[in-house]
Amino acid sequence: MFKKILIANRGEIACRIMRTAQSMGVKCVAVYSDADANAQHVKMADEAYRLGPAPVAESYLRVDKILEAIKLSGAEAVHPGYGFLSENPDFVGALDEAGVRFIGPSADAIRAMGLKDAAKALMEKANVPVVPGYHGNEQDPDFLAIEADKIGYPVLIKARAGGGGKGMRRVDDPAEFKSSLESASREGQSSFGDGRVLIEKYITTPRHIEIQVFGDDHGNAVHLFERDCSLQRRHQKVIEEAPAPGMTQEMRKAMGDAAVTAAKAINYSGAGTIEFIVDAANGLNPNGFYFMEMNTRLQVEHPVTEMITGQDLVAWQLRVASGETLPKTQDELSISGWAFEARLYAEDVPKGFLPATGTLAHLNLPASSARIDSGVVTGDVISPFYDPMIAKITVHGENRKEALNGLASALGKSEIAGSVTNRAFLAALCAHEGFSNGEVDTGLIERDLDALIVAPRPTEAAISAAALIGLGLARTPVSADPWDQLAGWRTWSGETDSIELDHEGERLSYDVVLGNGKHFNISDDDSDLDVELLGASASSISLAVNGQRHQLGFFANQDFISIFTGTDTFTFDRVKLELAGEGALSGDAILSPMPGSVVALNANVGDQVSQGDKLIVVEAMKMEHALLAPRDGVIEAVLVSLGDQVEDGGLLIQLEPEDE
Repeated sequence: MFKKILIANRGEIACRIMRTAQSMGVKCVAVYSDADANAQHVKMADEAYRLGPAPVAESYLRVDKILEAIKLSGAEAVHPGYGFLSENPDFVGALDEAGVRFIGPSADAIRAMGLKDAAKALMEKANVPVVPGYHGNEQDPDFLAIEADKIGYPVLIKARAGGGGKGMRRVDDPAEFKSSLESASREGQSSFGDGRVLIEKYITTPRHIEIQVFGDDHGNAVHLFERDCSLQRRHQKVIEEAPAPGMTQEMRKAMGDAAVTAAKAINYSGAGTIEFIVDAANGLNPNGFYFMEMNTRLQVEHPVTEMITGQDLVAWQLRVASGETLPKTQDELSISGWAFEARLYAEDVPKGFLPATGTLAHLNLPASSARIDSGVVTGDVISPFYDPMIAKITVHGENRKEALNGLASALGKSEIAGSVTNRAFLAALCAHEGFSNGEVDTGLIERDLDALIVAPRPTEAAISAAALIGLGLARTPVSADPWDQLAGWRTWSGETDSIELDHEGERLSYDVVLGNGKHFNISDDDSDLDVELLGASASSISLAVNGQRHQLGFFANQDFISIFTGTDTFTFDRVKLELAGEGALSGDAILSPMPGSVVALNANVGDQVSQGDKLIVVEAMKMEHALLAPRDGVIEAVLVSLGDQVEDGGLLIQLEPEDE
């Protein structure tokens, strides 16, 4: 076994690798960018080396800097995690030249699976099923129609060049094939200068089921069963589970055998995943799965496999890379129970899943009832430079229902303040009737997206709690001293105080009538609430609103109050008069909708602009958002420059007031 390894990654995966490696007596070397100088993976490591500035091209993708850190540290091997350089064959080659072991497959194996067309051809040669289709050069319409008949309808005509859905037509009726072919070819020619097409079977009810494979340097290969990753949005996995709902022993064996065949075809060593697209229109059957691609690395969702098999895949990686044979044979592996993993992100779901940033003022995840893989703790910053993952929450149960209930419970116990998250979205998925019943395919989220992303209104209990906390009235520590129980007590009842809060840009104003002891009346123009404060601590509050009892968690600081209801988080900003300038509250201000960097700027002081003019473009996590002029006017101030990093809600451009 290695004595020291370098982990060429960051965040939760770097921390996860370190936990296993250090438990095996292996010292760990971290690398970091300037943005990660105080990150958890740096603090966990036995030693750490700076790579460069925050952008990945100047830090985590700098092979020369990583090689330098290897030399300085004396690391014998490199674990790439996932992302960054994990599937870069040139990086593997550079390590080979330096005499350092890559904890993963060979450069040749990575190259063999790196190009999807070439990989499919290789899989066809190895008798691994691929999506039926015609990918040849013959473009005669009659010939293609015959090929479509062979494939079976519905079929998908796709332009060979380009993307974005252009030159793509689904055909259900053979009588419509040639007209659809002409249309697809014409659009391909006009869009990409190439009218050639290919024909593939159209999978009407697709599921994404992948098989975890493992090989060693001695020619052995096994699979560790399947994961269902069908719950996706824009091809990004959201919740994964293992095993797959509806899986039969016959199909599991067929898929497992195909995956092992694929791994052996390229002499694969280490952890890998064979991804299949499955036609689930008539349920799962052994003739309805097709090779899609291979990920030649550890997957983000590997914890669900570890949960159902009882195996530590990182430990397997270290043993295989150090020259040992696989720890288990196929016959020694089995499935126990069910597991789910949810990816908890800092992102604004109602705004289109925009990545978010912020300082995690409060982070409390249910480590006693779920496996938590995270690279952050309370006080850490979610920066705009990297993936905004906060944690992976993984649960295990004896069956699917128990595991899914466990995931819903773990999400309900998760408390995060300081950044918006997708927690409510994940909880809504857990409660989705179809998903709860195991009726899942890759289109589920998009079909029901509107219902899944509805932002709930603050409850009466949440409003009452925020008002009492904001006014400093939620002070009833458990004590035998009766004087400690008199928060809000007045000699004369009926004294009124008021509070203003801001929730999601909406100003909320409440009058709070202070009764004797712990009774209050909280009202605005639309509501009148009788509230009894039953108890409170530094992080929880118990109250009765119009006679109904509630137990809520909370976090409060001088800027905001977050109320945790168990299903939702409601954050109320404290309104400060000094921040309520006219420009920021009028239609004259252009604010950043997300944290990111300014990638385009078409505005100068004094410019005359018209409503709808594109003035600035903000980019974060490869997503661009164009900001338009809210009205006709003159630019009074431009507060940013090209390349600047901006915060969510930051003032970028100010227009002159209309009366000027």
